[in-house]
Amino acid sequence: MNRFKTSKFKNSTPKIPKKDGWIGNIRAGAMNSLGNHIKSSCRLVAFNTEQSGGGLLGLSSLDAGDDGKWTVSQFPCHSNLVTDFDFSPFDDNVLATCSADETVSLGLFYQDSNTLSPGQGRLETVLFHPSSSGLLAVGSASTAQVWDTGRDLALAALEPHADQLYSFTWKQDGSVLATTCKDKKLRIFDPRAQLSPVQSAVSFQTNKESHILWVKDSDHILTTGFNQVREREVRLWDSRKLGSSLGSVSLGTSSAQGRIHVLTELLIFVSFLVCPSVSHCLTESSTRGIAMVPKLALDVASCEVLRVLQLTDKYIVPVSYHVPRKVGQDFHEDLYPDTVGQTAATTAEEWWKGENRQVQLDCGASHLLLGLKLPSLEVQVGCSTSSSPLTSPSSSAAPSRSPSSTSGLSSGFLPSPSQSTRAIQSMLGPSSKFRHVQGSILHRDTHITNLRGLNLTTPGESDGFCANRQRVAVPLAIAGGQIAVFELSRPGKLPDTALPTIQNTVSVADLAWDPFDPHRLAVAGDDAKIRVWQVPDGGLTDTRGRTTKNEIYSISFHPLASGLLATSSYDMSVRLWNLSSGQEVKVLKGHQDQIFGMAWSPDGQLLATVCKDGKVRIYDPRRSDEPTKEGPGPEGPRGARVVWVCGGQYLLVSGFDSRSERQLYLYSTQTLSSGPIATTPADVSPSTLIPFYDPDTSLLFLTGKGDTRVYIFEILPDSPYFLECSSFSSSEPHKGFSFLPKTECDVRDVEIARALKLTKNSIEPVAFRVPRVKKEFFQDDIFPDTAVCWESTLTGSAWLSGSNGQHRKMSLRPKDMAPVSEAPKDVPVRKYLPSSVYLDEKTDEQKKEELLSAMVAKLGNREDPLPQESFQGVDDEEWDD
Repeated sequence: MNRFKTSKFKNSTPKIPKKDGWIGNIRAGAMNSLGNHIKSSCRLVAFNTEQSGGGLLGLSSLDAGDDGKWTVSQFPCHSNLVTDFDFSPFDDNVLATCSADETVSLGLFYQDSNTLSPGQGRLETVLFHPSSSGLLAVGSASTAQVWDTGRDLALAALEPHADQLYSFTWKQDGSVLATTCKDKKLRIFDPRAQLSPVQSAVSFQTNKESHILWVKDSDHILTTGFNQVREREVRLWDSRKLGSSLGSVSLGTSSAQGRIHVLTELLIFVSFLVCPSVSHCLTESSTRGIAMVPKLALDVASCEVLRVLQLTDKYIVPVSYHVPRKVGQDFHEDLYPDTVGQTAATTAEEWWKGENRQVQLDCGASHLLLGLKLPSLEVQVGCSTSSSPLTSPSSSAAPSRSPSSTSGLSSGFLPSPSQSTRAIQSMLGPSSKFRHVQGSILHRDTHITNLRGLNLTTPGESDGFCANRQRVAVPLAIAGGQIAVFELSRPGKLPDTALPTIQNTVSVADLAWDPFDPHRLAVAGDDAKIRVWQVPDGGLTDTRGRTTKNEIYSISFHPLASGLLATSSYDMSVRLWNLSSGQEVKVLKGHQDQIFGMAWSPDGQLLATVCKDGKVRIYDPRRSDEPTKEGPGPEGPRGARVVWVCGGQYLLVSGFDSRSERQLYLYSTQTLSSGPIATTPADVSPSTLIPFYDPDTSLLFLTGKGDTRVYIFEILPDSPYFLECSSFSSSEPHKGFSFLPKTECDVRDVEIARALKLTKNSIEPVAFRVPRVKKEFFQDDIFPDTAVCWESTLTGSAWLSGSNGQHRKMSLRPKDMAPVSEAPKDVPVRKYLPSSVYLDEKTDEQKKEELLSAMVAKLGNREDPLPQESFQGVDDEEWDD
């Protein structure tokens, strides 16, 4: 059986007009630049010309005149070679050009041009932003800049590449920019968050010219280049994890550059599935460049699905691809999905402030129908903006046409998109509604930078740093166990001079903020002492010295009771401390080796630990100093962590298996002695995965110190237990993560979690968002009432006496937002099958009977009076004589 699916475009045939249908009077020649040499809008074609040393561009209309001839004119742009150019996606008459004369020219053909001077030497590439008006990426020898052309302002200059920058491409929503370089690397930048790449990978093993394209409506990237045997090659990448390409296709050996000209509706690579591309087309002339005509300019009446313009030395040859279909008055909607419109979604200023909106799709009726009619009995009003094949009616499974089948066809309409989705999900298994969660670093204006002297030697049992809603504490590699405290309300570049710090006199082993007092910091030193510090309002203004001391080594505050602290010590004990009295109140025993991690249950009644002796234990500290439950934990001495999940009914442990691979283990607290009920592998890395659990969404975030990736899982109380979501990756290793309370999230932007990422020289906020369409509504299905975790419910003494508490809950819904559960429901519109399909179900007798019934219904009852019988007559005197 053929393992490849068949493309509906596989039989598309190229049509090349006769030579008198080519655009002549072209002097293209060989241009020494990285640009594509020819570009097309819906109205115009621009191309490089040798005239005036290449400082001119040739221009022609896309369509011939009434006499079948094209008029070619010259457009003066620069004093030196035009290296690249691009039409605005929002105005067919606006063209941006860059040149070896180190300038960018931007303007209308019937007006004077505006000139930008990036000041980076010879410019090589230029590209308009796909969703924001007036936003332009400009590439020079080794770097790229992002310009707001309306204000003549350079918004960002990306970190220089190690060698010649070859090409770049915007993701369709305009959030990130991907580049290829002579140093063989593929990089992804988020210009609004940081100047260095957020991800990178080796694209090809050779340093020959390579090009890049972001696949429309997806997270995938296509690159073209040369492999080690000098064959041109196309590779597919998943932008969410660039470790290696998903697949590749060889295009044969050639000295020409392997540039990408791909209409993604026709050529789609998905994992290991490759849909055959359209038929090849070769002409005898040497190709100087290829341009794809925009979708809105195609002749849909003849089933034209693709048109390319081949630039040769003397001609531009239009090559059209047509799918063999019966042409006439029917519009083939399966060949022409809604396409991107020409109205910008945001301004450059809105984009720079963090807006990410895609250009709205235009219905086929507005640009492509051209008077053709849809092949259905009932047409849905409006157009779909969904890019998911699971919600598109055209992707529904073909209905059975067996006479015995009555599903959907007997009533004459197709199954709803939700029915199709459920059918596919039933085959693939459950998926998380958070599976497309997106992590992104916030704008540089929110970063704390110029951080120096970071302590990278905190024990594996420590998170490395800690944060609350107001401030962050970071250990420094300075004698005396010094800790810097920064106010989150005052981001920016730190001074080069010495900072006021907390001095502990010994190296820091662990540190934690009191959850009920944002000014109180507990610090464990390697001298088995704990120091409790009070940070004043506004942060540190001077260096502070000693304070209260008690024996301790790693720290965990009680989640409900104020002033109650649990510590684990090198003597293999867990101790409880009442900070109000400064006294040790409980000692928990039973561990046979070093304690890797401990965690309070959500209700604060139990304490779980994971130990180097290979055991997971649960304690009820007020009843016994011995564990009440015990079970087998991760193997090996490499570290582990534990956290309570699913309302305190389960324990999640991160550790290592016998082969030193990082693993996740899920335990039921009721059957702890039986071992984990589910496990899932993570990857191979020496650092312990540190878990952060959000009880509101049941999402688990995991990362290790020195990692570049944050894994995200939704944890379920039933099989399959682990639902993997999109992960967040950064280009350089981070030194730690600390998650902030839920109230710090921007719920208007569907932000479900916010964290601080510690790097070697900065602290950067990271937002995790769920993509939703109706952002004007509060997404109450993923924002339940959250616990007010920063308020204590009882004192430590009251808890020790047997009292229990419970956090009150608060709504995150802004007062001016209505919940999405109360949003007006979209009225489903039945989409009918063609009458031929409906009639194929019926027998001949049924067809005759239905036809007769329809005729009778049209004629009505013969005994009814005729309409004219109800008319009133006129009097005789009203007649003309």
